[in-house]
Amino acid sequence: MTQTSATWLTQDAYNRLKGELEYLTGRGRQEIAEKIDAARQEGDLKENGGYHAAREEQAKQEARIHQLTELLRNAQVGEAPADDGVVESGMVVTCTIAGKKRTFLLGSREGAPDLDIDVYSESSPLGSALVGKRAGDTATYETPNGAQIEVKIKEVKPFRG
Repeated sequence: MTQTSATWLTQDAYNRLKGELEYLTGRGRQEIAEKIDAARQEGDLKENGGYHAAREEQAKQEARIHQLTELLRNAQVGEAPADDGVVESGMVVTCTIAGKKRTFLLGSREGAPDLDIDVYSESSPLGSALVGKRAGDTATYETPNGAQIEVKIKEVKPFRG
């Protein structure tokens, strides 16, 4: 069983993702159905590269529809969180991880697709270790290979896009 957590999104990001979902479930599905139908008309499906490519594109599109549906269903829409120094979704965290300075957004890449900043989910090992902490705190998280990594939080500021 998977655990779903809320994803913080600005109103603009929410609207953009909702628009993408509406396109994919409407005109996007219609377009892919037309591609599949046109490829089907070409004959033998076993050796029909166009048909198989269109079906693969359809599978990717349906996966994206599912991803967007879940993301929007669990989205927390609003303004940036308060500038209270607490690590939470929507905050830019500057810290030292295993001796190296890193700055990243805690949130969703969907909410910031065009930004030149790393984004970590609250449910990632790093994100879950830092949620609720403040500048000056130290936390430890476990990597997939079992290593324990120490993180020293230097600064926590709201994301301003």
